Amino acid sequence: MVDYGVGNLMSVRGALEYCGAAIKYCADPDELLKADRLLLPGVGAFGNSMEDMRSARLIEPVREFAQTGNPILGICLGFQMLFSSSTEYGHHEGLNLTEGEVVEIPSTSKDGAPHRIPHMGWNELTACNGDWSGTILGNVEPGASVYFAHSYMGQPRDTSLGLANSDYNGVTILAAVQMDNVHGCQFHPEKSGQVGLTVIENYLRL
Repeated sequence: MVDYGVGNLMSVRGALEYCGAAIKYCADPDELLKADRLLLPGVGAFGNSMEDMRSARLIEPVREFAQTGNPILGICLGFQMLFSSSTEYGHHEGLNLTEGEVVEIPSTSKDGAPHRIPHMGWNELTACNGDWSGTILGNVEPGASVYFAHSYMGQPRDTSLGLANSDYNGVTILAAVQMDNVHGCQFHPEKSGQVGLTVIENYLRL
């Protein structure tokens, strides 16, 4: 698990260990490249977290790791950091492992009525492109609910990379993405009950 000073490591670790994973926190660039898979957690602001990654000299090692073909999973802000850039509090460069931009969730619903930001709580998953076999959403049924807590959302340049969406009052939220060995979920699997554990188990089998 990539350790760049983020605060939600323990909750993610608990879910991983429940699913049988052996966890190692990785803050050393050389050690990171020895891992068989990486998980990128995250809470907080995009720009600050990317700066923390830069200060820890972890950005290029994560990008280099992605070239190995071994699995990477980004969760919530970690998912957003996989993208090329974000507009959160200005323009900030991301890891660019998934081409696209992270933008603010519209403050109004499809019919123009104000709705709560952040998008927080349980919401259903819908399939984007075909079935979920062999992905982090394998054995998850469309319509299953997972837990979200975010104010920004990813928009991939290639929409075929989307695995799942979630509808927030008519606003389409990208919930999960996959590009080759790079996987991400906007929701928190560690807070999503049995569905979330299934996502983690799928990641561990990749």
